[in-house]
Amino acid sequence: MPLDPELAALLDFLSAAGTPPMSEQTPADARAGFRTLTVDLRDPSLLPPMAQVEDSTVPGPAGDIPIRVYRPEADGPLPTVAFFHGGGWVIGDLDTHDLTCRTLAEQSAAVVVSVDYRLAPEHPFPAAVEDARAAATWIADHLADLGGTQMLGVAGDSAGGNLAAVLAQEFRDRVGAQLLIYPATDVPGEYASRVANAEGYFLDAKTMLWFLEQYAGTVTDPTDPALSPLYGELDGAPPAVVVVAGFDPLRDEGLAYAAALEAAGVAVTVRRFDSLIHGFVDMGRHSKAAQDAVTQTFALFSDLLHR
Repeated sequence: MPLDPELAALLDFLSAAGTPPMSEQTPADARAGFRTLTVDLRDPSLLPPMAQVEDSTVPGPAGDIPIRVYRPEADGPLPTVAFFHGGGWVIGDLDTHDLTCRTLAEQSAAVVVSVDYRLAPEHPFPAAVEDARAAATWIADHLADLGGTQMLGVAGDSAGGNLAAVLAQEFRDRVGAQLLIYPATDVPGEYASRVANAEGYFLDAKTMLWFLEQYAGTVTDPTDPALSPLYGELDGAPPAVVVVAGFDPLRDEGLAYAAALEAAGVAVTVRRFDSLIHGFVDMGRHSKAAQDAVTQTFALFSDLLHR
C-alpha cells in the first residue's frame, strides 16, 4: 500500500522547512522543535472538550512526578488509564500529548492520567521506568478517586508504548488492558522495517540511534526486560491492542511483540495501518487516514476497558 498522500504532503512540508535532523540537534533544541510541531502549530479550539483537566503530582523516586488528569464528559464510574508519552525517552511532555490524551479519554470513555516521567540524557535508563512504576503504583492505589472502577489500563506511543509494555508485565495483577501504539520493544533486534524505513518517514534510523544513545548508552544488557520488553515474562499479561504503521522503522518489532504475547496465551488485537507513518496518532488534523486509524485504535481499546 502506498504512503497516504496527505502524510506525504506533511513530510514534504517538514523537509522544506530546512530544520536540521534531530540526530544533529541538542536535546533542548529537539524538545523545542517537537513542541513547535505538536503544540504551537495546532488549533486549541479543535481540542476535544473535557469535563475537567487537572495538573497535579505524585510521589516519585527522585521527587514529585507531574501528572495531568483528564476526565471526559461521560457518566461514571469509568475505567482509568495511565498514559506514557512517546519521544524516544528524550523529548515530549504533558503538552505535546495533550491532544492524544484528550482524544483517548473522549473516545475510550475513560479517565486518563498522563505521566511526565524524567527524560534522558539528564536522567538515563532506568529513570523513566522508575517514574513510570511509581506513577502506576499511585494510580492503581487511587482508582476509586480517579475513574471509580477497578479497571486500570496502561497506554503509550513509541517510547511510551515501551514503558506501557514494561508496566503491563510488572503490574499484570493490577492492569487489565494495554494499548501499545507503535511501541519500541526490542533494542538489540534486527528487523526489515528498520532498513526499509530507515529514512524519509518522520522517524529515521539515525534519530532512533540518537535516542537510544541518550537513554541507554551505558546499558550493558540490551535484553533487560525493563528496556526491551520482548525479553520479559509475557505469561499472564493483560489483553492488548497493538498498533503499528507501515512506513515506520518500529513496525516489525511491534508485530514481533504482538506475536510473542499471543504465543504466551495473551489475547491480542493487532492493527497494521500500512499507509501511515510513525507519529500518526497526533496527525489526524493533517490526514483523514490517520484520524480514522486513531478512531479505530481507541475504539478497540475502549472495548477492552469496558468489557
